[in-house]
Amino acid sequence: MARIREKEELESWSNSSVTKDSSISLLKLITILIIFVVGVVIGLSSSSHIDRYFALRTQQFSLNNGAIDTTQQIVVNCEKEDCLSMKSFIRPRNLCHSMTDDELFWRASLVPQKEEFPFSRVPRVAFMFLTRGPLPMLPLWERFFKGQNNAKFSIYVHALPGFELNVTSTSVFYRRQIPSQHVKWGSVSLVDAEKRLLANALLDFSNERFILLSESCIPIYNFLTVYKYLTGSTHSFVEAYDDPSRYGRGRYSRHMLPDIKLADWRKGSQWFELNRALAVKIVADTKYYTLFKKYCRPSCYPDEHFIPTYLQLFFGSLNANRTVTYVDWSLGGPHPATFMAGNITESFMQSIRKNGTLCSYNSGNTPICHLFARKFDPSALQPLLNLTSKVMGY
Repeated sequence: MARIREKEELESWSNSSVTKDSSISLLKLITILIIFVVGVVIGLSSSSHIDRYFALRTQQFSLNNGAIDTTQQIVVNCEKEDCLSMKSFIRPRNLCHSMTDDELFWRASLVPQKEEFPFSRVPRVAFMFLTRGPLPMLPLWERFFKGQNNAKFSIYVHALPGFELNVTSTSVFYRRQIPSQHVKWGSVSLVDAEKRLLANALLDFSNERFILLSESCIPIYNFLTVYKYLTGSTHSFVEAYDDPSRYGRGRYSRHMLPDIKLADWRKGSQWFELNRALAVKIVADTKYYTLFKKYCRPSCYPDEHFIPTYLQLFFGSLNANRTVTYVDWSLGGPHPATFMAGNITESFMQSIRKNGTLCSYNSGNTPICHLFARKFDPSALQPLLNLTSKVMGY
């Protein structure tokens, strides 16, 4: 009996152990499942945070580098919509640029070989002002241009570096200054400034005629008369004559031989008018300009000799050999007469406009010899404004 009871107790303990082990295994399984589920939830949550983190960092990086992205976009737009556009090529909208003179002259000397224009071209007159500073006759010029078709004219101002022309945004002179350099009277720097004005004006393919003016110049006829006279001419207007005195031939240097002979040496007024073909030739020249730069000094005044001599050498038949800007040299000396307020009368202005002489024009003659005049003192402005409508027609 004792053995039977011991056996029963052993079996009972064994069954209890199996039941206990099964319970423990089930508990472990449930625990593992819980841990797995919790791990999955934590993993998904962490992944979401990480995604948001990297998305936020990417956004912050884009914002921090926005200036770079914007610049790149501007460059792309410029190349696509502006820099390579026909409109920008044939007429630059902004006169400000960073080109050196050599780069500018090279760019301006480019000439299309195709005769037809792929755009509607209206011949334009370029009014080029070479000034030290303010334009005292500005109100007179504003009246001259008022109401005119701006497709027929353009304006360029070369002033001393650092000077800014103070005009309103409605003025035709607004933002018409070109990059400039210092100019010294009587030196080759004057020729540099003239070439700089020509070159900047040549960048506009519609500019056909180029007139050099100073701050003391005024128009003595209305715009339509000036425009028709210049665009209708088959010649350019550059004064070029042989002066046998020490103020002419006396300035010649034999170091210019054999390219420039004394017989080719010419003198003339600085205030020229050129057509486009001759303007390109002058800007493109290096050889003869270099001779003047080296040997036309001191007291040689290259601005009075370079263009007249250059045209005499190669393009004399294309030049009318006279200027369209009136200047009074009757007083003698190195500078012309200056007209003050007291000089400005109706009869005086009429005498400048038509003095009874005839000048050659194309194949005939014309009583209109001059379109502009200088040298007018600022005090003459108001008397001139009083006569514009009655005498000058504007």
